[in-house]
Amino acid sequence: MQPGNQLSTKIDAAVPTAARMYDHYLGGKDNYAADRAACEQLDKVVPSTRALALNNRRFLQRVVRTLAHEYGIRQFLDHGSGLPTQDNVHQVAQRIDPSAHVVYVDNDPMVLVHGRALLEQDERTSVIHADMRETEVIFTHPDTRRLIDFSQPVAVLFNSVFHCIPDNETDGPPAVVRRVTERLAPGSFLVMCQLVSEDAGVRDFVTDFMAQATQGHWGRVRQEKDVAQWFEGLEILEPGLVEVSTWRPDTEVAPRQVTQEWIEFGGVGRLR
Repeated sequence: MQPGNQLSTKIDAAVPTAARMYDHYLGGKDNYAADRAACEQLDKVVPSTRALALNNRRFLQRVVRTLAHEYGIRQFLDHGSGLPTQDNVHQVAQRIDPSAHVVYVDNDPMVLVHGRALLEQDERTSVIHADMRETEVIFTHPDTRRLIDFSQPVAVLFNSVFHCIPDNETDGPPAVVRRVTERLAPGSFLVMCQLVSEDAGVRDFVTDFMAQATQGHWGRVRQEKDVAQWFEGLEILEPGLVEVSTWRPDTEVAPRQVTQEWIEFGGVGRLR
């Protein structure tokens, strides 16, 4: 991704996007027939995907609540935020403290339309149209500069998004994490997870299927060891890097990932 590339603002209903497929799995209505058809095909090989999406959303909500309540974080920068649904980041954070500020970032034009409509009356929250790899664009955007004070701790979220970008020395996940970390104050947090599988057949199928379905807007399903590398140099909060339904569950009977053909894997790291 070359810095400053102009993102398309056209919504193409015929080409599935990860954001709209995720919306479908969460029971949302902001998706098209192409998205639902892609989900149906995906489910034939990885049938746990809907449960995985729901568990990932719950993980995000628990993380935001934990960082706001236990660690006093009042600034959140959410990369690849996806379509608005119930209990979005700003709603969870602002229940803890109404003054919390949130900036959402996504390259899907539908996210921009729906997000701005939702947030029209909220001066503490904004959504910007940018690729998550364009760190300089994101951090210098007028809305980011207005809402986020990077001299103070901030939580930067990469929740279930890094599988959407390919490996690349300058734009792959490790490079993005490095660029972001360099701009953060001590005491900041990075929340990172992505789809992983230790089954090479599953990794290859989903990677190839999603790359074709989204016309190249995909990276790859990785392994747990790949995710662990992104956290090097960070203090990892307990319980460590895990399948996300097991990250500080609300109760002992909270929903868990049942099958393991692929999982959402990651955690939370603090910058010292």
